[in-house]
Amino acid sequence: MRTPPLAYHDPKFIDSDDGRPIRIVSEYLAPLKALSAAGVTATVVFFGSARVRAGGPLGRYVEEATELARLVTEWSRTLYGERLVICSGGGPGLMEAANRGAALAGGRSIGLNISLPHEQHPNPFITPGLSFEFHYFFMRKLWFAHLAHALVAFPGGFGTFDELFELLTLAQTRKLDRSMPLLLYGSAFWQEVVNFEALVRHGTIARDDLKLFEFVDEPRAAFELLRSRIQLAPGSQPAFARSRCNPEA
Repeated sequence: MRTPPLAYHDPKFIDSDDGRPIRIVSEYLAPLKALSAAGVTATVVFFGSARVRAGGPLGRYVEEATELARLVTEWSRTLYGERLVICSGGGPGLMEAANRGAALAGGRSIGLNISLPHEQHPNPFITPGLSFEFHYFFMRKLWFAHLAHALVAFPGGFGTFDELFELLTLAQTRKLDRSMPLLLYGSAFWQEVVNFEALVRHGTIARDDLKLFEFVDEPRAAFELLRSRIQLAPGSQPAFARSRCNPEA
């Protein structure tokens, strides 16, 4: 009688519905091990559309995302060494622009890619060893939030909105044990596609919630805001975001 494989070596089991909890935990533990080994302790997260290309209607944002990522990386390398790095969704478009900017500054960057049937593939500017592939959107969003010390959201679609409002909700509900600058890059775009004032008027958010984010329109201005507000504590351990309700979470 043939000896069956160990359960954790059996692809049929791992890929089954019963193996889902193992797959979910793996999408937490594998990045944790790699980021800890690489000494990455904090990130500046860039969100933005995979569909935006240079020369297109929103093409100027590609160059500006690249420049902002370059400025942040040059500054963070001087002040924090390799601890604070750019993190993007790992795909093309504005995500690629962020990774490219970090590479131009001689720094490292992270790519949190998501497996999709079209459009999404890892861009070539992600630092080797810091490119991660996710199946579960919620685990990918956890890693966006887990090390983030700042967020810059460039124009995007459903995916960008999903990621942005996840972090806005965490900030609004004070689920994170630290505050972070949340910058909406491209005020004309964001004020057209999201009527934040209407949300206040209808009573679904408080006026003070509008203070959770700021609009920016120029790489240097965005950089100065980030530089004035990001402060990393000494130490080499990852600065994981924790829940205010449960310090062990």
